Amino acid sequence: MVNDNDRLIRHAGIDRLFHWVTAATMTVLLATSLLPIVGIRFAWYQVHWIAGIILTVAILLHVIRVLFWQRLRTIMLRTADLSGKPAGKYTAAQKLMHLGWSVAVLVGIVTGLFMMMKAGVPFLARDPYVYSLQAWGVLTLLHDLAALLSVFLILVHVYFAILPEKRAYLRAMVSGWITRKELRSGHDLDRVARGD
Repeated sequence: MVNDNDRLIRHAGIDRLFHWVTAATMTVLLATSLLPIVGIRFAWYQVHWIAGIILTVAILLHVIRVLFWQRLRTIMLRTADLSGKPAGKYTAAQKLMHLGWSVAVLVGIVTGLFMMMKAGVPFLARDPYVYSLQAWGVLTLLHDLAALLSVFLILVHVYFAILPEKRAYLRAMVSGWITRKELRSGHDLDRVARGD
């Protein structure tokens, strides 16, 4: 007999570490970029680009892990996810949130790496003239839009994480486990077992 209170591993320790490193670096990046705008002055630039490098390395390691040790299809949005049937490992909403984060973070990283050439960092010679003024404007606009999208996604993410009916997911992101009963409420356990 299968006990509904059996604990199932939802997130491995390495995945939880990635999540919380990403959360910490995103918090630092947003604080160092937005606080000076509202009048809180401090030496933010060095902290900002260091957090950006940490985030970039974490994302690269995560992509390598997903491509070689996990099943990419578990997070890919498919038409079957919109059918109303119980989900696999991730619901359609979770997959859409991941897609939104992917866009925001990748745009922020790519534009941030280009912008480092303008402002200068210890390992890269400063050259504000490598691109035209118009190109710098586009890079800055895209970087700022990625930041605004990130603020929105953080608010949505935190809101849903603290809802009583979603707290099992929050606990799973802290402890790694979820009960069979909690998972069964919105997921097809056979699809989860297949890595769907």
